[in-house]
Amino acid sequence: MTKKSIARSPKRSGMPERLYKDLAWTFPIITPLEHYIEETRQLWSILRAEARIPVKELLHLGCGGGHNDHIFKEYARVTGIDLSEPMLELARARNPEAVYRRGDIRTLRLRRRFDAVVAIDSFAYLTTERDLKAAFKTAFLHLNPGGVFMFLLEETKETFQQDGTTHFTNRRGDVEITFIENRHDPDPDDTSYEAVFLYLIRRKGRLKIETDVHRCGLFEREAVLTMLRDAGFEADFKVFKPPRAALEYAGLAGYDTFPLFIGRKH
Repeated sequence: MTKKSIARSPKRSGMPERLYKDLAWTFPIITPLEHYIEETRQLWSILRAEARIPVKELLHLGCGGGHNDHIFKEYARVTGIDLSEPMLELARARNPEAVYRRGDIRTLRLRRRFDAVVAIDSFAYLTTERDLKAAFKTAFLHLNPGGVFMFLLEETKETFQQDGTTHFTNRRGDVEITFIENRHDPDPDDTSYEAVFLYLIRRKGRLKIETDVHRCGLFEREAVLTMLRDAGFEADFKVFKPPRAALEYAGLAGYDTFPLFIGRKH
């Protein structure tokens, strides 16, 4: 599942990294739509079970290229928010039925409410408690009473593996991309780590190498739950187990579960 968020969901607190700018064209190759279908249906089932009202309107903070929304739109009207215009262009082409807007998930104010708010991978790019609290406020203000806020984190302090490395290879037409990610925490005392991406791009056999560095958040699980409660939510934590096929395609066979946070609004 989620190391595809490296490519799958360009959601971040600051300006987008290369994956969300000049390398956005690699997104559909690195993260094929078919690998999202079963996983997103699982996430929808959890979302619907946790909500205390029918989920007819859904806000997706950090929608990326719109792969998750391709499934969400079967169940609810989707509004997607992202900082990356190239990713929003992909999302609009994929899901013309949805509404997409460029915005910062920390400061977004749409002046309307939704039955559910989700952030599948975007909160991985929130690197300080201040940013995380601001995004929680955004979610709370946009949620109807009885609605649910659900988000995944790439890593927590409890699960992080220093210098963990994953890789996979995907092809589309005459383009083959081998994607390698290494995760390193240079300062265990702060709340962030570095994710270094390496793209080995072969077009008709000719190799081009691109690199990309992303700064991602790293928090203790209980600290996240405390911040959720301080934002006004009834907070809960679940272990999400993605489909095996999704893990294997992304080179994540060693990652069996991911932290899933739930916030309910009274």
